[in-house]
Amino acid sequence: MKILVTGTEGYIGARLAPWLEAAGHEVTGLDIGFYGDGRLYHDPLAARLSARTLYKDLRTVTPADFAGFDAVIHLAELSNDPLGQNRPEITMKINHEGSVRIAQAAREAGVKRFVYASSCSVYGVGTGDFLDERSPVNPQTAYAVCKTLVERDVTPMASSDFSVVFLRNATAYGPSPRMRFDIVLNDLCALARTTGRIAMVSDGSPWRPIVHVEDICEAMRCAVEAPADAINGEVFNVGRTDENFRVREIAALVAAAFPGCEVTAGPPSADNRSYRVSFEKIEQRLPGFVARWTAKRGAEELASLFQRIDFTEADHRWRPYTRLKQLQYLQRTGQVDDDLFWSAR
Repeated sequence: MKILVTGTEGYIGARLAPWLEAAGHEVTGLDIGFYGDGRLYHDPLAARLSARTLYKDLRTVTPADFAGFDAVIHLAELSNDPLGQNRPEITMKINHEGSVRIAQAAREAGVKRFVYASSCSVYGVGTGDFLDERSPVNPQTAYAVCKTLVERDVTPMASSDFSVVFLRNATAYGPSPRMRFDIVLNDLCALARTTGRIAMVSDGSPWRPIVHVEDICEAMRCAVEAPADAINGEVFNVGRTDENFRVREIAALVAAAFPGCEVTAGPPSADNRSYRVSFEKIEQRLPGFVARWTAKRGAEELASLFQRIDFTEADHRWRPYTRLKQLQYLQRTGQVDDDLFWSAR
């Protein structure tokens, strides 16, 4: 298939494009280019894609940008809660209105399948029970609200000619050339490597489901390749039910992968986001999908990578690996304007 992936210079996109190409698909990227400064390690497959990337703001796409593609996988948004909360009104323009615009343009261009990267953050504050795709959403941030609005507005577009599917990813972890250290397991591994200490600012009691970036890529491959009647109009939580952890449990798993690492806890947090998620539906109903990674193995993988590339505290703190820090830098230096468009000057 000919697949357009938005956000190919992002954390997941840099892994997804080579994953799809290895499965025999032809991939083209679309990206705004905010995170082009950062590359944690060299991946020749990911680097090669830059020659086939359309650099464009998703708020300005047209149907012509999607002509000739069989499928669109849409990743490109402001990518986490702190970034979304920085300018909620701009987050709505990009993550909600821009994402709906992409779906509309793809449908007009004759694209047959649209895969949207949603998030388990839509559940927000859970009851303690395992939440599934039928559970009420309870978003607590602009980022999560936008995910629910895109699902709401794109669902009615589903038809026999335009299949849509929503993948609610658990919190990602694992290596990527376009690395992120503003997600929990990756950040804790970096702290363990560079300081030998994980000093949690809270008591670590909130629940989080987490999922390896390769399992996300595999879910997206399966969603592209599945028969239309298996996925059209469907929502799938992406992860493993046995990979729901309290944050303090994630810290303990990470510390075990970095011998000698000390873990300390802080007071209870005012942040009330906590949710456990069931992944039974994707296990049973997305053809071909199996989530293979565990957090324990993921922490060990990062420990091995950090050793191989001589990872340092400066690497951990470098701005491209924290999305809000990078955007603030681009704005402070006049490269990006207040509305997060590239500056004309």
